[in-house]
Amino acid sequence: MKLNSYTKVCEEEAAVRSTRSSALKALTPGVLLLLVTWFTLGHLNLSWSFRSPSRNFVHNSLTVPVDLKNHCAHTSRISTSEYLQRHTALANVLLKLNASAYIAEPGASTTFYGNISNANWRLSERPLLLIITASDRLGESSGAEISVLTPKFEITRAKELYIPSAETVRYVEWSEDANPYAVAAKALSHTTGTIFVDSSIRKFIADGLQSALPGATILSAPSEITQLRERKSSAEIDLLKCANEATVLAIRAVHKKLHVGIRESEARAMLARALSAVGLKDGGCLTLFGENAALPHGSGTDRSLGTSDFALFDCTASLHGYFSDVTRTVALPSSKISAEHRRIWDRVRWAQTIALRTAHAGVLARKVDEAARSFLAAEGYAPYFTHRLGHGIGLEVHEEPYLRGGSNTVMKSGHTFSDEPGVYIEGNVGVRLEDCFFITDEGVPALLTEAVGGQSASPWAP
Repeated sequence: MKLNSYTKVCEEEAAVRSTRSSALKALTPGVLLLLVTWFTLGHLNLSWSFRSPSRNFVHNSLTVPVDLKNHCAHTSRISTSEYLQRHTALANVLLKLNASAYIAEPGASTTFYGNISNANWRLSERPLLLIITASDRLGESSGAEISVLTPKFEITRAKELYIPSAETVRYVEWSEDANPYAVAAKALSHTTGTIFVDSSIRKFIADGLQSALPGATILSAPSEITQLRERKSSAEIDLLKCANEATVLAIRAVHKKLHVGIRESEARAMLARALSAVGLKDGGCLTLFGENAALPHGSGTDRSLGTSDFALFDCTASLHGYFSDVTRTVALPSSKISAEHRRIWDRVRWAQTIALRTAHAGVLARKVDEAARSFLAAEGYAPYFTHRLGHGIGLEVHEEPYLRGGSNTVMKSGHTFSDEPGVYIEGNVGVRLEDCFFITDEGVPALLTEAVGGQSASPWAP
């Protein structure tokens, strides 16, 4: 901007300010007092008589009972000894498959093996890699050696991460003017043969490693490795139980505060606060009212809750990295739910129970899906159950294995799944009920929410 133009703008702004000042001075003290009072009350979000009840800040406040806040206070993080057992198991698989290393970047797998999550190290264009190599001296310590490839300028932060290891963790630094993958190659004891990378690793990183290691074959981790995360230990089950129990309790607390006229966004915000209040992290709920719930993963329209509506809440949150996944379709005490909509709710509840009774060690995953699907088909709802029955759950909300048609995965002790049948009639209604369960050492299913009552009893008792 030229100087004379800038001067002109300044003069114009000064004139506007002068005009505003004169106008304010002309107002009577009484008018000024009214304006100040109106502005202050508006920002305090107090309810005026002409405001919609759904905007009532006091009505939508949520107080979480102390016992609910402390529900998961007794839980502990995964122990160092369990991490070392994981290292040994991985090293055994690497040796069995004649592979020299396993490489992953921050995510669920690095959380599982190295306590490095996306929460404490976000992905960027600069790679930070967890490198686990197997030694042939199993029986001594863990049989695994841990290295971390880190940007040089991030070395201090990288060393602040707590990485459980029987041996000293080796940090390999790469500077901004270096090829990080060539530097990573130097951390490997063998630069030929097979090197496995985590299935979620980004393509440019896998390509970079292959270019830097022309004598090696970079492959996505096979099922022998991915299955190490699928079957949960007793410590993992305990965390999953508490996360899912607390999520149910949070939904129940919010259900008591629902009222006709509340909007989807307001209920969603209350649920997020409740999940946080019970000690969970990364919490959020898909919140859909009425016909909006007919889109299983819809975004909603922020419509208000009516007297004839169901409200669907699909909530997830984490406890020490392990996730919950609970869905409830609820109604208000004063709701006038149609007979057909109540029938749909009851049939979905039965489908959920039938699936749970079918799940046992030795059963194929597809058989569980088929059991729920066949029941809903016999009830006339085959076209409206449009997704798989369930998914694995743990360090990710959705992970292997899946309860879906065509899956020949054999259910085993330690497997964890969601059980979430649904009926979705677009433009009309959507009902889904979801509880997660695990296969016990005795080979039978047990709900992760059993300690707080398990499945929803009715639309009025989530």
